[in-house]
Amino acid sequence: METAEIIAVGNELLSGDVQDTNTHWLCRQITGLGGQVGRTAMILDDAPGITAEVRGALARRSRLILTVGGLGPTADDVTVAAVAEAANRPLALSEAALAMVQAAYDRFTRQGFVEDAAMTESRRKMAMLPTGAEPLDNPVGAAPGVLLQVDRCTIVSLPGVPDELKGIFGGALRPTLRRIFGSGAFAERVFVADCGDESVLGPVLAEVAAKHPDAYIKSRPQRFGPDVRIRILVSARGISAEAALRSLERAASHTRQALESRGIRLVPDP
Repeated sequence: METAEIIAVGNELLSGDVQDTNTHWLCRQITGLGGQVGRTAMILDDAPGITAEVRGALARRSRLILTVGGLGPTADDVTVAAVAEAANRPLALSEAALAMVQAAYDRFTRQGFVEDAAMTESRRKMAMLPTGAEPLDNPVGAAPGVLLQVDRCTIVSLPGVPDELKGIFGGALRPTLRRIFGSGAFAERVFVADCGDESVLGPVLAEVAAKHPDAYIKSRPQRFGPDVRIRILVSARGISAEAALRSLERAASHTRQALESRGIRLVPDP
């Protein structure tokens, strides 16, 4: 199973001004592709800190490293420069990225979002990429995503604006994701147990999980109380959607049988 790491960058995230929904969304996408997120981090707009995080991910030999945020035209947008430092690749002007930025500002000018499309130094900054990197078309904003291969590891820098991130992830990045994760897939099912004590469920689920190493089985209580019903997640990954579904069906069927044989009633998910 291929692993990924996500590094969310932004002072606004750590001050609490902005909630980091991007990491959650990316985790769901990577899981759905049959991959696994092994680590996430949230750090300041600080070049040395970003460089250290990326170097750590490279040392852990993560297959995919996603940085989020810090690609814009302002002085505190330092992610791309920090990634270049981590990879020991000097920054250089990418003509392909410059063309993307220019096209974006031409579009913004026609739409009346900006006064003119002149390529200023702050706009050219978004076309400065690590040597050997590939720009990824941003269908919503101006800053291209950045794709950099370092040995077997793929580093992808995405904008922090959710619509821009999703536009790149679902568009220009798709071929890279297919190359990394292949046709892998993820499937899941949720049961709700009419049981308010997770300590009762624990041994049963552990017994089932031991017999299904290709599945993940986890109870998710929210509180204690006589009216509590505990959700149980059963999920599985596979090299294809069919394989994932087969693994899921086996584990889910065994989970249901094991619970019901011990008098634990399953109820509809509200």
